Amino acid sequence: MSVAEAAGITMRGVRLRLGTHVFDFDCALPAGAVTAVTGPSGSGKSTFLNLVAGFEEPEFGSISIAGQDVGKLHPSKRPVSLVFQDNNLFAHLDLFTNVGLGINPSLRLSADDRKNVSEALARVGLGGFEKRLPATLSGGERQRAAFARALVRHRPVLLLDEPFAALDPGLRAGMADLLLELHRETKNTVLIVSHDPDEVRRIADHAIFIDGGSIRLSAPIRPFLEHDDIAALTVFLRH
Repeated sequence: MSVAEAAGITMRGVRLRLGTHVFDFDCALPAGAVTAVTGPSGSGKSTFLNLVAGFEEPEFGSISIAGQDVGKLHPSKRPVSLVFQDNNLFAHLDLFTNVGLGINPSLRLSADDRKNVSEALARVGLGGFEKRLPATLSGGERQRAAFARALVRHRPVLLLDEPFAALDPGLRAGMADLLLELHRETKNTVLIVSHDPDEVRRIADHAIFIDGGSIRLSAPIRPFLEHDDIAALTVFLRH
């Protein structure tokens, strides 16, 4: 198996132009690891995730997941699940239905599917919350529900776009612990966008630093944290 095939996520010569902004990405990220995606605001972190997810299509280059070229695959066909900052729950639907949508958008659920929904909610600390509406939950509970929806999809790659940014420090720490606990069980490949250097230190096995639309550094977490010749990275780590 080549290095590219062994990598969880590989981009080669990827270029995307959005208005006046040009993004160029090359990387080979490890499978089964938590990779933090960091960088200044507007540098291209969310764009990077959108390319992996399929919400943006590059003008040039290739994107592979576990050795499979996914560049032409519709987002729904890619082996990824996503958790966003705003948790993306439907306010008029109860938690069981919100999570069940992760299995089947038409909600045609088998008995096993329904069991998996309840088990996923229990796994994230929301057992018995099936009939609750999102508006009756705290911010942390809504993010836990979003995690449960990602769990029932059973996809090998989990993308998180600043999922804890709206939470207070205590909830952030608790959600980070939950992420690590779930990762130890699933062994999936995780990409998490974060502006918090302490969070990066705490949860990441690997990290990339994006600045000006390109990846300035991709490295295992220890050498990443010790890198001292990229001024913008130094500013980020001292934040």
